[in-house]
Amino acid sequence: MYLYRVIGTVTLNRVHPLLMGGTLKLSEPIGETLIGHPPAEVDSVVVWDDFGASEGSIIAVSDGAEAAQPFRPQLKPIDAYNSALIDELHIHPELLDQ
Repeated sequence: MYLYRVIGTVTLNRVHPLLMGGTLKLSEPIGETLIGHPPAEVDSVVVWDDFGASEGSIIAVSDGAEAAQPFRPQLKPIDAYNSALIDELHIHPELLDQ
């Protein structure tokens, strides 16, 4: 599971029936920057969201095979799933740069 920030919403012209009930969010990974590492050149990721994350929200993302597990036995054609909305995040300064 990784931390991402939502930077936008993906709009589809036609929606596959298995994708009904949620939205697709464009997000970027932020985990390394939270612990003091400079941001790396990263690709944005499209994440399936049924929690209602808004632009700027920090979310926990499961990707790969784990992304489809919450929907079992139905299979959804997704590669990344928003598994949690992060309300608060506290990083202890003494744990940075160790």
